[in-house]
Amino acid sequence: MSTSRQPRRNPRPSPTLVIAAIALVGSGIFLLYGITIRSKDQVPLLVTGAVVLGIVFAVLAVAGGLGAYRTASESRSGAALVNALGGGIAAIIAFGLFAFAIVMGLVWQG
Repeated sequence: MSTSRQPRRNPRPSPTLVIAAIALVGSGIFLLYGITIRSKDQVPLLVTGAVVLGIVFAVLAVAGGLGAYRTASESRSGAALVNALGGGIAAIIAFGLFAFAIVMGLVWQG
């Protein structure tokens, strides 16, 4: 019994994944900075950080949905399920961040 094994390739991350990771870390740090600062500009910083982080998670949700569609069309149901769950969780986080930004903006104006 001989098995012909092909050498494993080292998968490189896609440019979209790298940009999303940089945006996620950067906007998360900005939101944490907005939480720790104590000045009259705290609420606008929190709103801006929440909106930017919400946009990043919304992009991740769309990427998860597209990835689920692509992997499902290739008959890879396990990967499609993981992509769909990840995209759904990212969408929930994005909507939560947008709601937080709206509430904080209303509090700041009131």
